[in-house]
Amino acid sequence: MAVPFRRTSKTKKRMRRTHLKKEVPGMISCPNCGEPIKPHRVCTKCGYYKNKEVIVTKDNAQEEEE
Repeated sequence: MAVPFRRTSKTKKRMRRTHLKKEVPGMISCPNCGEPIKPHRVCTKCGYYKNKEVIVTKDNAQEEEE
């Protein structure tokens, strides 16, 4: 089995790993409430998708009762 002749330095190791990083998913703001959400998903805060109410959330239910 091959064994490295010299130890890999911290710099070389880190240079190799520069591409192995997590990326933040693209976020958009909800057109109804302005909450940051992932694209093509229902807003969890207001329950709207494409300017239509899809889910009744706690906030919306309380507003309707009042």
